[in-house]
Amino acid sequence: MVKISAEYQNQLRCRAIHGPSGNALLTDAPVDNHGKGESFSPSDLVATALGTCMMTVMGIVAERDRIPYEGVRVEVIKEMATAPPRRIARLQVRLEMPGGLTPDQRKKLENTAHFCPVHRSLHPDIEVDLEFVYPDAP
Repeated sequence: MVKISAEYQNQLRCRAIHGPSGNALLTDAPVDNHGKGESFSPSDLVATALGTCMMTVMGIVAERDRIPYEGVRVEVIKEMATAPPRRIARLQVRLEMPGGLTPDQRKKLENTAHFCPVHRSLHPDIEVDLEFVYPDAP
């Protein structure tokens, strides 16, 4: 169990504290929803959570199975629904993977990403497009 607490800071900004570490982060409403867009919005954090969760669980498998994993990067593009209610409609995830992986290693890491806890926790109406990019792919 992890406790996260947050306090409203005014002007659509919140400050959240991660209980175990004491680290803080700010959220801000996006410009298209009455905010200043000066920090992550709450829905940006969902996109961030998805990308970093995928990299983390793949990293666990890579360490366990001694699969090369250095330099992995993720880019997530979040698209909000155009019709009410306001919600995340689509998350495009692009994972840049290391070169030199065998087909079995690629498959193992890709399957792991698909089953990360955040991905499995998202509402089924959120479309998730997942792309793996390998520098040595044909």
